[in-house]
Amino acid sequence: MYSSKISGLGFYVPDNIVTNHDLSKLMDTDDAWIQERTGIKERRWIKEGSGDTTATMGVKAAKIAIERAGIDKDEIDFIVFATLSPDYYFPGPGVMVQKELEIKTVGALDVRNQCSGFVYALSLADNYIKTGMYKNILVIGSELHSRGLDKTTRGRGVSVIFGDGAGAVVLSRSESPKHGILSSHLHAQGEFAEELIVKAPGMGTRWVTEILQENDPNDESYFPYMNGQFVFKNAVVRFSEVINEGLQANGLSVEDIDLLIPHQANLRISQFIQHKFRLSDDKVYNNIQKYGNTTAASIPIALTEAWEVGKIKEGDLVVLAAFGSGFTWGSVIIRW
Repeated sequence: MYSSKISGLGFYVPDNIVTNHDLSKLMDTDDAWIQERTGIKERRWIKEGSGDTTATMGVKAAKIAIERAGIDKDEIDFIVFATLSPDYYFPGPGVMVQKELEIKTVGALDVRNQCSGFVYALSLADNYIKTGMYKNILVIGSELHSRGLDKTTRGRGVSVIFGDGAGAVVLSRSESPKHGILSSHLHAQGEFAEELIVKAPGMGTRWVTEILQENDPNDESYFPYMNGQFVFKNAVVRFSEVINEGLQANGLSVEDIDLLIPHQANLRISQFIQHKFRLSDDKVYNNIQKYGNTTAASIPIALTEAWEVGKIKEGDLVVLAAFGSGFTWGSVIIRW
């Protein structure tokens, strides 16, 4: 059985910076209120007419990752794209990336696991490579939240959190069993699906034709809903469990962690986990302060940025962990 390693990383975020002060002009909020609850100072939202979409942002991140991997785009033999905000209801953005990169007719798979999407996508790619099915897999997490948020006081509890952006990695076959992805661990608990949800449009709830026919300005079903306190309480428990699960599966301890990169859901969740595991500041990487929660894109953006600033070196133990809508959660243990 082969091993898989991350051979290239890249990320892209829109140029348009939206500060907490900017949001205070749209809704009843202020910088202190947002930072106290989320730790976020600013986020990136696309500008209308910029051409940025979930797929095109993914392409921009992918081009950087492919170049850094030192391979030709035609050496990519599979694509996995994680998102909750596809350009179209169908088809998914994976095929759009294949088209825009002009890659031969390789397979393209879309993963709809929201905040855990990149962890799930990376796990899938890892297992494809380990079985020998593929050699170089492009794994992307990309989100365009800003066009689907309720930017009024009614929706401030959710809308202040989310940002737009994309991250990508090239996962490649390796002959070294001691380096690369050591293991991944995935979980779900569907009984809490409606605690963090966008209900419409959906075939089983209310479809687009019904929403248009009713034309109800008070209809909130197509905006994100989150039971914030309930999500927080579950997140800190599941984060801890799945990190420990990954360490134990590899005979490792918390002391072996060189860098933890948690999904950037809320700085308070990350700080809670850091405190619980007694990790120093230099062993946890957070960038939610400047990008907000970019869901499936948050881990690849943070991973790329951490690598770019020299916080990851060869031989380091890097732990990725995520929790989000579904509920779904997971971890990936990597020996760099």
